Amino acid sequence: MTLSPAPELVTSMWFNTKAPVSLTGLAGKVVVLSAFQMLCPGCVEYAIPQTQEIYDTFPRDQVVVIGIHTVFEHHEAMGPASLAAFLKEYRILFPVAVDEKGKGAIPKTMAAYAMQGTPTLILVDRQGRRRAQHFGQISNMRVGAEIATLMAEPADTHA
Repeated sequence: MTLSPAPELVTSMWFNTKAPVSLTGLAGKVVVLSAFQMLCPGCVEYAIPQTQEIYDTFPRDQVVVIGIHTVFEHHEAMGPASLAAFLKEYRILFPVAVDEKGKGAIPKTMAAYAMQGTPTLILVDRQGRRRAQHFGQISNMRVGAEIATLMAEPADTHA
């Protein structure tokens, strides 16, 4: 199976970081992308706490966690001010990008990854290739094992 580079994030705003983050700038690290909506019950109940646990557990020099607020419904209720309050209220510390609006209801990053909805968890390997994409709930044991497997792979693209 040929692996291709993960699509770059297309964002309109960032929270919890001093500068925008790009996947190409994270070469050599495992990247965990967690797409969510703040009004999504599954996101609030398990995906966001799981993402925060990943952020707290794995070494940040090897694993980068990025939230993607990808709004495809209730746009008027989930603007930047609401998101800022939500991130503070839920003590979300990892960087969070706002997925850029696309044509119609589906934002650009969501479309690029052909996401079915939220929550979606995506794992990108050290060479910048999408290696896993999970829609809905995924067990902590499985996601931990998948991240550890990617961490064990060499960072050298010629290995």
